[in-house]
Amino acid sequence: MKYLALPAALGLVAGLLGSGAWAQGTGTVAFLMPDQGSTRYEEHDWPGFKAEMEKLCPDCTLIYQNANADMTLQQQQFNSALSQGAKVIVLDPVDSSAAASLVALAQSQDVKVIAYDRPIPDTPADYYVSFDNEGLGYAISKSLVDHMKASGVPEGAGVLQINGSPTDAAAGLIRDGIHRGLQDSGYTTLAEFDTPDWKPTEAQQWAAGQITRFGDDIKGIAAANDGTGGGAIAALKAAGVDPLPPVTGNDAIIAALQLIIAGDQYNTISKPSEIVAAAAANVAVKFLNGEEVEAKTTLYDTPSELFVPAVVTRENIKAEIFDNGIQTPEEVCTGEYAEGCKELGILE
Repeated sequence: MKYLALPAALGLVAGLLGSGAWAQGTGTVAFLMPDQGSTRYEEHDWPGFKAEMEKLCPDCTLIYQNANADMTLQQQQFNSALSQGAKVIVLDPVDSSAAASLVALAQSQDVKVIAYDRPIPDTPADYYVSFDNEGLGYAISKSLVDHMKASGVPEGAGVLQINGSPTDAAAGLIRDGIHRGLQDSGYTTLAEFDTPDWKPTEAQQWAAGQITRFGDDIKGIAAANDGTGGGAIAALKAAGVDPLPPVTGNDAIIAALQLIIAGDQYNTISKPSEIVAAAAANVAVKFLNGEEVEAKTTLYDTPSELFVPAVVTRENIKAEIFDNGIQTPEEVCTGEYAEGCKELGILE
């Protein structure tokens, strides 16, 4: 399997395409990811996609690019993928609205687009694969509410809500799910924030301001992912808040798992990116082969497959993360976290 990531490779690929080098079941597939704010894309999504493609289409050529939260750069990468002869583009958009024009451009050239993780509402892609984002927003906020009630936090207590990027349609779905989980909970949303580009530093700065504003009235924080949750936790610690209110997350990155083990973060969502990446690879190969792809459901008029994630807390982190082989103790239980891992039975 060949891998191309730079426009410098364009001439070579064009030559191969022009010479009829591709047989049926082969071709060029691009995998375009949105940002480096989360480590998941390099550590999980791309390796998972690449591994499945190597099994399904070992003679395919893969293009991988990350736009680093720059929509203009992603447009350039998308155009470059088209120039390099990509017949299928797996796109996790920086800006879900702006990506509509990219879908239209590709489809005008008979190139299939698979929306990945983040939907593209304005122009239906050829397929969409993701975890159920609205469902996971509901799951983390419902888990937070249940925990607060079990801990004796009285009705009327305040919660902060930290959403993801306002340009990310998936963040909007997560936000809607969090709203549903908090609705009729008896708790009051003190303030709500849309985090530009999902940047933890932006979430931390906003949370710091709310801590100054509301102080001890903050009894919980519903954060849309581990980065924004981690930013909130950093702000709480910097302000000397002790004990910390429960903070949610999503993605089960190593840093968040360590915070959960330490008791600093309440929950996260286990949604192994490799699952969605493998599903995207399967759809991509079917498109290359001219096959119809079954829609498991439909979202934004797009045939879709949505996977169900699992909520992870300190109580089930061993079973969900370590017993299932999603992470290893060697990766997570380092340094100061070793003692907590022993307490939870992750380490002997």
